[in-house]
Amino acid sequence: MTFPPLITFKQVSKFYGRGEATIRALDRIDLSISSGEFVAIMGPSGSGKSTAMNIIGGLDVPSSGEYLFQGIPTSRFDRSQLTLLRRHMLGFVFQGFNLLARTSAVENVELPLVYRGMDHKERRQRALAALEQVGLKGREGHTTQELSGGQQQRVAIARAIVTDPAVLLADEPTGNLDTRTSIEIMELITRLNRDNGITVIMVTHEEDIAAYGKRLLRFVDGHLASDQSQVREPDHVL
Repeated sequence: MTFPPLITFKQVSKFYGRGEATIRALDRIDLSISSGEFVAIMGPSGSGKSTAMNIIGGLDVPSSGEYLFQGIPTSRFDRSQLTLLRRHMLGFVFQGFNLLARTSAVENVELPLVYRGMDHKERRQRALAALEQVGLKGREGHTTQELSGGQQQRVAIARAIVTDPAVLLADEPTGNLDTRTSIEIMELITRLNRDNGITVIMVTHEEDIAAYGKRLLRFVDGHLASDQSQVREPDHVL
């Protein structure tokens, strides 16, 4: 039995504005990403990489063309169905961590499970397990202000994976971190991809961070300029 790609773009375009002011953020993109891949996306500002990421994440919709998730056209989804897609199938990690201030690590990680309506005991158990998986056992009760930048990003990753998503979407996950901490975070994301089978799609401006991906997409002026496999190892290894 042949399964469809996890993510498919068929001639996806995205326009902003009208008339002469129209900005073509994406121009007829064809793309397929299979389950279990680790894909890095690069490109200069305004290249379309963030727009593509937003469409994959159900945060935006194409102006034309079709985005399919597990072979199902997302154009069939209404707003509530797109919310369910994000809640059950996708995990998000951002450059700015996006954690709740003055809230403990475990409570931050529990938040997606609260939205699911999970009872307190089960969500606490799952949140604690996720924090242990990212190396923060013993830091569960610490608030955001009591954690380093790297630890905050680990909490954010735990929050992203606590729902067992099919896809981890990482937008500049090391952008606010020093070099050594960036390596630690990328080793963690690589391990989640390798050992847990989570599909990783990551936007980055940094070549050495992109090297962790097994596939590199480069966007230029709304076009997918290149799509290549990567076999070399990152320059930095812990």
